[in-house]
Amino acid sequence: MVAISLFYELDEKDMEFVPNDGKEGPNERGFLINLIDSPGHVDFSSEVTAALRVTDGALVVVDCVSGVCVQTETVLRQAISERIKPVLFMNKMDRALLELQLEKEDLYQNFARTVENVNVIVATYADEDGPMGNIMVFTAIMNFKKDETTKLLEKLEVKLTHEEKGLEGKPLLKVAMRKWLPAGEALLQMICTHLPSPVTAQKYRMELLYEGPHDDEAALGIKNCDASAPLMMYVSKMVPTTDKGRFYAFGRVFSGKVGTGQKVRIMGPNFIPGKKEDLYVKPIQRTILMMGRYIEPIEDVPCGNIVGLVGVDQFLVKTGTLTTFQDAHNLRVMKFSVSPVVRVAVEPKNPSELPKLVEGLKRLAKSDPMVQCIIEESGEHIVAGAGELHLEICLKDLEEDHAGIPIKKSDPVVSYRETVEEQSEITCLSKSPNKHNRLFMRAQRVSCVRRTCAPSALTSTT
Repeated sequence: MVAISLFYELDEKDMEFVPNDGKEGPNERGFLINLIDSPGHVDFSSEVTAALRVTDGALVVVDCVSGVCVQTETVLRQAISERIKPVLFMNKMDRALLELQLEKEDLYQNFARTVENVNVIVATYADEDGPMGNIMVFTAIMNFKKDETTKLLEKLEVKLTHEEKGLEGKPLLKVAMRKWLPAGEALLQMICTHLPSPVTAQKYRMELLYEGPHDDEAALGIKNCDASAPLMMYVSKMVPTTDKGRFYAFGRVFSGKVGTGQKVRIMGPNFIPGKKEDLYVKPIQRTILMMGRYIEPIEDVPCGNIVGLVGVDQFLVKTGTLTTFQDAHNLRVMKFSVSPVVRVAVEPKNPSELPKLVEGLKRLAKSDPMVQCIIEESGEHIVAGAGELHLEICLKDLEEDHAGIPIKKSDPVVSYRETVEEQSEITCLSKSPNKHNRLFMRAQRVSCVRRTCAPSALTSTT
């Protein structure tokens, strides 16, 4: 997951399409956009969940040839469950134009089908109080014969250089589209126009996010995105730093401000209001802005923004809530769409380096929202992930970064679990070694067994 913040100004003529809440502030044409890129592979659904918790809108990229795939539906379901408003970006238009050589009507039907499939998913899973509407579409289409290209470009007021006029196929398409409708500009305009600001989004997301009463100071601060309200911040992921073993706590400020030196209540997922379990009161060592691979120190960050904190990693395992309100409840724990079902046993090649492996496993568990590191009763160390690819990357990080030692890995194993659906038709018989005892057994669902006859589910005859 990579986060970056950028400032973008809309042209005056485009401001009429922006909702009123987007025009607030001293520079009404300026927008601060926090972009978070997360992997699309099904094994990394936990990264998508962590990113969705701290955002208000989602840019869903769909291949215009392949259309809506299973993982696209999963991501859309995740977004809708978090009340995140999606917009659709149809990618790889050049494949439909240059490889498939579709006619204009076929091309239109192909795009319309993709949009309709997305809208069906949104309509199926969206609730009545959510922000969802029909998907907005940005398209960039051009596919004409060579002799018609010049007329079309003149109509679109696209001027080509002498060298560019000699291009054909994909190179010509790229040059013309870059000049007529630059993808970066079109995307940023769509984000500013169709995705909600924190002021708008938190009004309908508060009920979903906050576990406590919906009329206390914390809830009202979140709902109004109020910078003067008590601090409410959710840490959704731990990001490894260049300092080995340390992490930035990456999250979103929902109300109030967070700043360097500020004393906050750090509440883990197991915190219960009124008790001191999983609760720490500590100052923030440093506040930073995360810009891709680089960080920028910043004095304080108001609500509606994403931020990285230094020093909080010592008190949180993976996720948690930060607040200055004495009676605040937790922000809800994230729900993942997949589970860590693929397991691998690990051990150091050199037994004397076991302490390094144990420390590395703790760091790995902290850095990944989904991975689980378990010690079995036999003393075996198990790493569980969502799939083989997820496990492969986790073990690579463990070996090269977190533990820094060569390790031995077992083959991946999936835990299969079965249950009884209905009463078995066959009665099983087992005899003791001396043939004096016989055991008869029949299986049935626990819910179907009456309390009075539960002991007789196992019958023994001597």
